[in-house]
Amino acid sequence: MGYSIEAVIFDFDGLIRDTETFEFYSFQEVFSEYGVELPLDLYCKRIGGHMKAFDPYSYLQECVGKPINREELRLVRRQKYDIMMKHEKTRPGVLHYLESAKKLGLKIGLASSAPFDWVMPNLEELHIVGYFDCIRTHDDVKKVKPDPELYLNVLDYFGVPPQNAIAFEDSPNGAKAAMAANMHTVIVPNDLTKNLLFDGYTIRLQSMTEIDLERLIDNL
Repeated sequence: MGYSIEAVIFDFDGLIRDTETFEFYSFQEVFSEYGVELPLDLYCKRIGGHMKAFDPYSYLQECVGKPINREELRLVRRQKYDIMMKHEKTRPGVLHYLESAKKLGLKIGLASSAPFDWVMPNLEELHIVGYFDCIRTHDDVKKVKPDPELYLNVLDYFGVPPQNAIAFEDSPNGAKAAMAANMHTVIVPNDLTKNLLFDGYTIRLQSMTEIDLERLIDNL
């Protein structure tokens, strides 16, 4: 092993739990009721980064050419999302990686561009809060991904240099943030992000079941 890995830092949405794919599908259903298509190339601007990078409701209103009831659509969209997510747990291999990181004595962090009040209920529902030694979200930084601030914040808390840490990401925005923090960056794209363009990364996996964490570290 060429590096002494001391910490692993995970993204949340789309990486630990595939919320992103079903959020997109729920928006697609809302758009289809208006006869409007939601292009992935526009929607992907918000994946893993700031939600303001692309506002689906503004885009829908622009397409239909008349005012829409945003609050009503938000409720409808959320209902569709909740139904889709009803049986969605952690992505394959995630729990094994968390367990392995604990056994290896690694510090485990989470860095998410989403708000704390979104991330924490999801972690609690999945019963995995206890794995994380440090959780940083939108609420803790001035800039979210693709800015590296979230990752740098966790690294600073751990007192670990970036070359001794691995970031796990599923989106181009997240990968950019991790690479900008000079971390080893392992991407594990989901069904929504697998066809998006990633500018840079260290290793790409189809799933965390593809290789054990210890072997992955040895391959860096």
